[in-house]
Formats: sequence, C-alpha cells, structure tokens
Amino acid sequence: MNGNSTVNNIKAFGAAAATDSLKVLNIQRRTVTAHDVEIEILFCGICHSDLHSAKNEWHNTIYPIVPGHEVVGRVTNVGAHVTRFKVGDLAAVGCMVDSCRECEYCKEGLEQFCEPGSTLTFNSPDKHLGGQTFGGYAESVVVDENYVLRVPENLDLAATAPLLCAGITTYSPLKHWNVGPGKKVGIVGIGGLGHMGIKIAKAMGAHVVVFTTSLSKQEDAKRLGADEVVLSTDPEQMAKYGKSLHFILDCVSAQHDMDAYLNLLKVDGALALVGAPMEPLPVTSFSLILGRRSFAGSMIGGIAETQEMLDFCSAHNIVSDIELIGVDEVNDAYERLLKGEVKYRFVIDMASLKAKN
Repeated sequence: MNGNSTVNNIKAFGAAAATDSLKVLNIQRRTVTAHDVEIEILFCGICHSDLHSAKNEWHNTIYPIVPGHEVVGRVTNVGAHVTRFKVGDLAAVGCMVDSCRECEYCKEGLEQFCEPGSTLTFNSPDKHLGGQTFGGYAESVVVDENYVLRVPENLDLAATAPLLCAGITTYSPLKHWNVGPGKKVGIVGIGGLGHMGIKIAKAMGAHVVVFTTSLSKQEDAKRLGADEVVLSTDPEQMAKYGKSLHFILDCVSAQHDMDAYLNLLKVDGALALVGAPMEPLPVTSFSLILGRRSFAGSMIGGIAETQEMLDFCSAHNIVSDIELIGVDEVNDAYERLLKGEVKYRFVIDMASLKAKN
C-alpha cells in the first residue's frame, strides 16, 4: 500500500470467483488525497464487459471483482488541491480512473490509448492501495479529479449512467469520421451501443439507416431517430443500399458478414467496429479495394472527449433507454443480458445497496 494512503471500508456488490453469483462484499477505498474527488454512487450502468469480466470470459479477471464503469453520483469530499469539483456537485466516472499522463497519447487527450495502459475503473492494478481497482457497483468511489466528469443538470441521472460507456463508444467514432449533415450513416445492431449510435448520429444531423436482424425492432428504431430501417437478413433490402453510405457504425458483438456491410459503402467510405466479437471476422480483399474503403475499429474516447459527449447529450437532451433495477436483481439482469432481454441498458439504483445489511 502507498504510504500516503489510508483507507475506508465500504459496501460493494461483486463476485469472489468466476462460478459465484454477485453478492455484497466489503472493499477498501483510499481516503481522498490532494487531487482526489470522493463520489457517493447514485447509479451504475451494467455493460456487457461487466458480465464478461465477472465470469472471467476474457481470462484476465482478478478476484474478488467489483464491476461497473458507468458511474453517476454526487461529490461528498474533495482533496485540498482540487479545483474543478466541490461537495454537492454531480459527477461521473467512466471506463478509466487514471493513465500515465506522459506518453504521446495521454498528452494528446487520448488517454484511452495510453501506451503503458490506462488504469481501468475495475480489475486494473491499483497504484494507491495495491491489488486491483474496484468498480462502480459500490457505495462510493475515489478518483483523481482529472478523470472525473461533470454531469449536466438537465439530464436524468439514472439514464445518464450508460453514456459513460455506450455513449462515448458511439460518439467518438461518429465524431472522428465527421458524421454530420449531408452524410448517410448506417448503424448495425440495435442494442445498448446501437440505440445510442442512432440517437447521437441523428443529433449530429446525419441521415440514419439502421440495419437489424429483428423485424420487431423496426418501429423502435424509428422511435429512436432512424430515418430508414433495413432487415439485414433480406438480400433484396440490402441490395438497395449498395454503395450508398458514407459511414457505418457496426455495434454487433457476434459473428456476421462483414462483406455484406462493406459493400454498402461509397468510395472512400469507412466502417468502424465498436462491437467486440470473440471470433475473427473474415473480410474479402475486394470489398475494400474496389471502393478505397476503410475497415476500422474504435473504443471509448479520452476524458475531454467524454466531457464533450456529455455536453452534446445535454444540448440535445439525449440519454439512454434504461431499465432501473436494484442490486438484488443484478444476477438476473446478467442472465437476461445474455439472452438480449433488455431495452436497452440496465442501470442499478445504488440506494438498494445501502439498504442491505
């Protein structure tokens, strides 16, 4: 343990082993140091990566684990040198709580690509206390102020939580590939990521075409802001969109036909993958060569861009569509997440953790 850090014991909700259900755990948080902000966690979103990590599906989990990187709360304490936050402020924490601050990417505000590796909100080495970081399924969290975000007052707090991952994961590539008026943009998949992609691309001024395998989601896609909805399993519908799109945001985390989508791009069009299929995705060379097309990937944004996304969502009154649950429902929510039975993001009301003995 770092000699400058003392600790507080708090309640959290996590797993002690890959085969365990999540349950109440006691964990330690550092007391605030000079540049720290302590946040009482009010809401925490559930991301698919929480489930992968809790079950050790990526084979890198250190137990016990407390997941959660879509954190919204209220500041309860600040360190002596903190200038950006005061007690009582609304604040948020996303996927990162620190980075090296010295590499070329950190200096460019691209902390998500930190060369030594950013410190993730959970299951990352904790340089203050030793061991690993614990995430947002907890009563509180202590984070350096440079990695804490301001929450706009006009947004619904619970529905804001998923913006810290799903929101920035879709906003960052849409901005990077200059989505805006005059651009025809495809969104593939309408889940936790896709539904945010639709809302944000529409707010940026694009013409939004949604691709789904589910006929039942067509009306919902329109409600979310889609201009057109295409059933991707219908070859005739897909053929109508050949060489017509400037950009495609691919939010699918399962095996799917990349060539079918790449061939919908105009010359110099790009497809950015934000879904994370576990198996390789085959691509035919001519799908890229014949249109000078790009097949790219993207992840979250840096801290400044995440704040920019929150401010953009505030200006356009965008939040996630959520189902609010208590901690007692988290294990069931994980099962439902595996089956795709959520519209479109689960968020935990953390007051339910405080109520537990």
